Amino acid sequence: MPAPPTETTAAWAIILVATGCVITRPFRWPEAIWAVAGAALLVALGLLPVGDALAGMRKGIDVYLFLTGMLLIAELARREGLFDWLAALAVEHAQGSPRRLFLLVYAVGTLVTVLLSNDATAIVLTPAVYAATRAAGATPLPYLFVCAFIANAASFVLPISNPANLVVYGARMPHLFEWLRHYTLPSLAAIVATYLVLRFALRRALKEEHLERDVPRPRLSHEGKLTAYGIGAIGMVLIGASALDIPLGLPTFLCGAVTATLVLLLSRQSPWPLVKDVAWGVLPLVAGLFVMVEELIRTGVIARLSALLHELVAQSATKAIWVTGIVTAIADSIANNLPVGLIAGSVASSDPLPHAVTSAILIGVDLGPNLSVTGSLATILWLVALRREGIEVSAWRFLRLGWLVMSPALILALAALQV
Repeated sequence: MPAPPTETTAAWAIILVATGCVITRPFRWPEAIWAVAGAALLVALGLLPVGDALAGMRKGIDVYLFLTGMLLIAELARREGLFDWLAALAVEHAQGSPRRLFLLVYAVGTLVTVLLSNDATAIVLTPAVYAATRAAGATPLPYLFVCAFIANAASFVLPISNPANLVVYGARMPHLFEWLRHYTLPSLAAIVATYLVLRFALRRALKEEHLERDVPRPRLSHEGKLTAYGIGAIGMVLIGASALDIPLGLPTFLCGAVTATLVLLLSRQSPWPLVKDVAWGVLPLVAGLFVMVEELIRTGVIARLSALLHELVAQSATKAIWVTGIVTAIADSIANNLPVGLIAGSVASSDPLPHAVTSAILIGVDLGPNLSVTGSLATILWLVALRREGIEVSAWRFLRLGWLVMSPALILALAALQV
C-alpha cells in the first residue's frame, strides 16, 4: 500500500539528497557513506520498514558477488603488473606514432572492459596508461580520455562488462546467445562511433605528439602470467554461465577467489595486502542504493513510471525505444547510472515490456555516463585515478567532449537495435 503523502515527500527528499551527495561527495567523503546514510535514515525515521530494507538489500546479492569477484581479480592484476605490461606493450607497438598508440590503448581498453568490467578499466588500466604514456614522452590526457569513454562504450558487449547490466536485468538476465543476438550490433556501433568521434575531437593533440620508440617494457612475472590465464579462464566460465542461463554473481566470485588464492599460494604472498587494497566501498554503496530504490517502489514511483512507459509503448514501440533510451541516458548524467539502472530495472520488471524497449533502457544506462563525470561509478573512479596523478578534468571540459562522443554512439546503438 502506498505511503501517506507526508511520508512520501520526506522519503523522496532523503533519497534526492543522498543521491546528490553520492554524486558530489561533500567533504570528499566516500560515496558509500552517503548511500548507506540515506538508507539508514529511511529506516531510522520509520519511512521504510526494516524487513523491506533487508528485502531490498537481498535483491543485490548477485551483484555483490559479481563485484567482489571482479574487484579481487582486477586488484590482483594491478598488483602483479599485468596492466602495466599491457600498456607498455601498446607503447612499444605504436612505433612512435601517437595515432597508432591511441588505437592500441582503445583496443586494450575495449578488451579489459569486455572481460573485466568497466570499473576495472577505470581503476587499474588508467594508472597504467598514464605511466606508459609518460615514459613515451606523450601528453597523457588524450589517452586517459580513452580509458574513460571506452569503459562505458564497450560495457554492454557481454553481461559481465558492467555491473549495471546485472542491476537492470536482475534475475531476468538473458542467456548469452540471446544477449549477443540483441546487443552485438549496437555494441559494435557504439564502440566504433566512440572511437571515430573521440579520435577526431582529439586530433590536434595527437598531431603535435612525438613519442619515444624505445620504451622499456616491464617484465611480466610468473604470477602475472598466471593472473592473465586466470582472467582468460574467468571469461570462459562466465560466457559458459551466460550460455546456460546461470546467474553470474556466484561464478564470478568463485573464479576471482580461486585465481587470487592460487596466485598468492604459488608466490607465497600474504593475502592481507591484496584484501586491504580492494575497493570494498563499492559494495555498501550498491546496497544503500538498493534500499533507496526499495523505498521508491513502496511509495508508488516505480508503478507510475511503469504505467507511463506502457502508455508510450501502446502509442508506438519505435517511439518508446528512442524516448526511453535517450531519457535514460540523460538521467544517468544527472543522477548516476547505478540508481538510474536500479529504478529502470524495477520499472522493467514490474510489468513485462517488449525486449527492444528493455534493451533501449540498458543501452541508455550504459552509454549515458559518457555525457558527464558523474554518470557512472567507472567515470568517478577514473577521476579519482587522475587526481592521484595530479591531473584535474573539470565537469565542463568532460561535458563538452562527452556531448560530442556520447550522442552519435547512442543514436547509432539505438538505431542498430532496431535492425
